[in-house]
Amino acid sequence: MLKTTAAKLVKHISFSGENTAQAVQSASVTKLKQVATASKPEVITLLKTKETGLSTEEKEEREQEFGLNEVSHEKAPSWYLQLLEAFLNPFIGVLIIIAAISIITDIITAAPGERDYKTVTVVGVMVLLSSFLRFWQEFRSNKAAEQLKSMVKTTATVLRNGEGKKEVDIKDLTVGDVVLLSAGDMIPADCRVWASKDLFVSQAMLTGESLPVEKRDISITDAEQKSPLELENICFMGTNVVSGAATVIVVNIGNQTYFGSISKSLTGKRAETSFDKGVNSVSWLLIRFMLFMVPLIFILNGVVKHNWLEALLFAIAVAVGLTPEMLPMIVTANLAKGALNMSKRKVIVKRLNAIQNIGAMDILCTDKTGTLTMDKIVLERHLNVFGDDDDEVLKWAYLNSFHQTGLKNLLDVAVLEHAELHDYLKAEEQYTKVDEIPFDFQRRRMSVILKQKNGKHLLICKGAVEEILDLCTHAFDPGEDKELHIENDKVIPIDEAMRKTILNTSKKLNKEGLRVLLVAIKEFDNRALTYSVADEKDMTITGFIGFLDPAKPSAQPSIEALQKLGITLKVLTGDNETVTKKICKDVGITVQHILLGNELEKISDDELMARIDDINIFAKLSPLQKSRVVKVLQAKGHTVGFMGDGINDAGALRDADVGISVDTATDIAKESADIILLEKDLMVLRKGVIYGRRTFGNIIKYIKMTASSNFGNMFSMLGASAFLPFLPMLPIQLLVQNLLYDISQISIPWDKMDAEYLEKPKKWDASGIARFMFFIGPISSIFDYATFALLFFFFKANSPAHQSFFQSGWFIEGLLSQTLIVHMIRTTKIPFIQSWATVPVITLTLAIMILGIYIPFSPLADALKMQPLPWIYFPFLIVILIAYCILTQLIKVWFIRKFGQWL
Repeated sequence: MLKTTAAKLVKHISFSGENTAQAVQSASVTKLKQVATASKPEVITLLKTKETGLSTEEKEEREQEFGLNEVSHEKAPSWYLQLLEAFLNPFIGVLIIIAAISIITDIITAAPGERDYKTVTVVGVMVLLSSFLRFWQEFRSNKAAEQLKSMVKTTATVLRNGEGKKEVDIKDLTVGDVVLLSAGDMIPADCRVWASKDLFVSQAMLTGESLPVEKRDISITDAEQKSPLELENICFMGTNVVSGAATVIVVNIGNQTYFGSISKSLTGKRAETSFDKGVNSVSWLLIRFMLFMVPLIFILNGVVKHNWLEALLFAIAVAVGLTPEMLPMIVTANLAKGALNMSKRKVIVKRLNAIQNIGAMDILCTDKTGTLTMDKIVLERHLNVFGDDDDEVLKWAYLNSFHQTGLKNLLDVAVLEHAELHDYLKAEEQYTKVDEIPFDFQRRRMSVILKQKNGKHLLICKGAVEEILDLCTHAFDPGEDKELHIENDKVIPIDEAMRKTILNTSKKLNKEGLRVLLVAIKEFDNRALTYSVADEKDMTITGFIGFLDPAKPSAQPSIEALQKLGITLKVLTGDNETVTKKICKDVGITVQHILLGNELEKISDDELMARIDDINIFAKLSPLQKSRVVKVLQAKGHTVGFMGDGINDAGALRDADVGISVDTATDIAKESADIILLEKDLMVLRKGVIYGRRTFGNIIKYIKMTASSNFGNMFSMLGASAFLPFLPMLPIQLLVQNLLYDISQISIPWDKMDAEYLEKPKKWDASGIARFMFFIGPISSIFDYATFALLFFFFKANSPAHQSFFQSGWFIEGLLSQTLIVHMIRTTKIPFIQSWATVPVITLTLAIMILGIYIPFSPLADALKMQPLPWIYFPFLIVILIAYCILTQLIKVWFIRKFGQWL
């Protein structure tokens, strides 16, 4: 929702220079600049708040004044707009034009006794049926999507006066709220920084700049001369905290935010996907054929029959028959049903068209933690530099994890589970936190600075082994003493031998599947609190802490199941290669080649593209490198899924064809994802892939049925128009036949796909649809001509006096053959023998066939100018339909052998 960049926004904004000035000089921007200029006391006054936050009563009053913290364009359109949009597609447009012509020719210009409302009525029913079904499906889909999205809450930590810290939904924030931010949080509104420590915020979604910017708690005297996005003390809604921590005060919410003020000017929609383009290309292909064939049929009938008005009405009916007006509804119904089915299987679809992408996915890039492992970190070992178990190291690690205020990851949680140390160490009484150097993904470490009872400052740093080792000059063995002090401990210089010992111990622990961090310390005399990254040097190593995240029992069968579906798994992780190899081995991933982040930096995209198919593990990657791997895979023609849940996964989630996250992910990861799993398990994802392919298959099934059937009908109409001395079917008969056929198609979203179809990724292939149409469409014309010959020569329905018999015969044959094609095309197998459709499809198509046969015998026959057919006609009809099915099956077998595909 909030990941649209400013560049993308500008492309979709259509307003004048005056409106642009209004947007930039809006009241919300003016207010931001005013607050940016103000001192802290002035901020409190301007926003009518307190450092301790708003009270519940104040919050409720302001909610009445300012509303909820929501951006209006995120919501689904109103029901009446959705209803209007349901009528806005090219096929409905064609039908409305046809209805207008019919009103003029059949009603307005006709003599009072000859007015004919049948054509208008049938076309009107078709328009209403298609449009209302589409509206109902999209309305239900949007409603379901809103309900599903509501399951994925984005929250913020606020201070409420009298209640302390409180986790609330971001929509419940209001102006003056005091919000606490840490790494991984999404900025929930436009805020003024009140207090900060090394706060770096990514504004890429607003500015396009990939590098994070630092935000500080200062007053800006020249704010009026600056662009809003250049204000160093303002954080903007939708951006995210990369590192550091801060306390901020909400200035603007919802549509009054900088993002909200821009979004109100949006007139365009999200960029079309390949799926959208594919559906549109087929739609316009059919319309082009219709625009060519309908005038041709009109002229032929006019010349041959010498009745130009009748020819016009017939051409109009043909146009209706060639219009696949149910296409938008069938596509929407399939996607909506797919989304609802997936939601029942713990897969939430935030964007409907992602269903097609998940079915087309042939490569899944995934992180390691939680996907392949239990996501339950336990602190397994704590060793000194000599590799011996030592409780002293655990104490240093505990003090570091307890006092940090940044994003507490699973490693910190594992350390803090040793709660017995809290009272023993007197972690809060003996040590007062005075400063912090937060974690970031470049340094891969974090430090806290504690003030000891003796007045000295103690820096405790923990982080990746190589990074910490390079910053240390000494190591020590804490020995047997039980107090945390330095003076009595033996300090050893880190020479080459010691360095090798430390690295070898780390490798040994990695081979056991342990994630290893080094803990180092440095003592300072009491000094000004100006600690920075520069102070993380010349430290003394205390020892190792080793964490175990065991392989998930379900990982191996899940991976095998995904591989059977034709999906190649690639592991993209920030972890080191040794631990990654161990976990991959445990879950059954064959390690082909490993590429490390530092090696990736040294090769070009062309080199990476040449090698990437052979590499299945990428280790020690930065966030930008993950995105680069995804983009190179896409450039090579793969449909890429990316599964991740961390801050460092957000970029790759946005760049992938389908971003997959979990409901326990960081805010920014959830916002970046297209699909969210309610359970971080690859087996759940497997279900999503199967439903994605089933949904896509049913859509393609309908498109190919419609395209081939309409293409065949064009040839039949053309031939009949050229050689018959009367119309092969009256306009009203054509309209009723098409209406019945359309109704039979409504059940397709409830159909299943053959198991073989689900085994491989499915991509949109417009050329395949055109080829299918050209080869399969004309088959029906062969049997239409056979029916013409039967009726014309055998039953002697060869003059205008007998046209009712001819028309009734072709009405039944045409409807039955069109309905049977549903069963012939829906499977690569032999229908009714090797593959059966679902009960809804069989029931509806059978009902329509029976109704079609009954109509010439029914009371409606006179109104439709039909007549009952002799029973001798039906054995011939059965032979024709069986021959049609056999030939279609033979062509199907040849087509699959020739082109290697069907659906």
